[in-house]
Amino acid sequence: MNARERMLGRLRAAVPTHVSGDDLKRLDAGIDLHYDGRRVTAPTQTLVESMQAALQASHADVIRATERTWPALLAQRLLDANVKRVLLDTSRAEGAALHQALAPSVATRNYDQPIENWKAELFDTIDAGFTVARSGLAATGTLIVAPDAGSPRTMSLVPPVHIALVYAHTLHADLHAAMRAEQWQAGMPTNLVMISGPSKTSDIQQTLAYGAHGPRELWVVIVEHQADLLHGDAA
Repeated sequence: MNARERMLGRLRAAVPTHVSGDDLKRLDAGIDLHYDGRRVTAPTQTLVESMQAALQASHADVIRATERTWPALLAQRLLDANVKRVLLDTSRAEGAALHQALAPSVATRNYDQPIENWKAELFDTIDAGFTVARSGLAATGTLIVAPDAGSPRTMSLVPPVHIALVYAHTLHADLHAAMRAEQWQAGMPTNLVMISGPSKTSDIQQTLAYGAHGPRELWVVIVEHQADLLHGDAA
């Protein structure tokens, strides 16, 4: 056997051959007990504030808005930042809403063909990519993005600015809470992207640089329900 076969053989030998359903249930229950014992149930507004603080600590920009106000607020922010071309998915309600709110000077582009057909245009002319996150982890300020045909992973990786919209009601306290609430065990997409800030790297001298391996800026739009805002004010 070569080195690869020996290594794989050792890994296979280390895997238990008989794991019962009861064993798995006990393991899951133990994991749930561990995390549930450490977690404090928090209202939506608390999760939003935790999400915002964690994102800002990672040098992301956060825009808090309601379902009615976010398109105009984001459109103005894009205009102020001199963004000329935005990559988005107009087949989604959020993409269509942003498209309608944008100033005439800001053009939009759909991801509607294989990357090989327009790679130069994508890398050279697109200023920002707009995606909608599946959910978020408040403890770490992490966005969970599930790419699809209209919003492939490239939209969050290639443009210099990545804009992600996340709804407040989809925020979870932590990864364990998200996996259980969204029932990941019942079937996951082929690709989940977890984003906790703009692209960053550092050299041996620990000099931090942004944008080396992806977007140098991350803007996160947290969309809150008006009812939640009123409830939070009352509390």
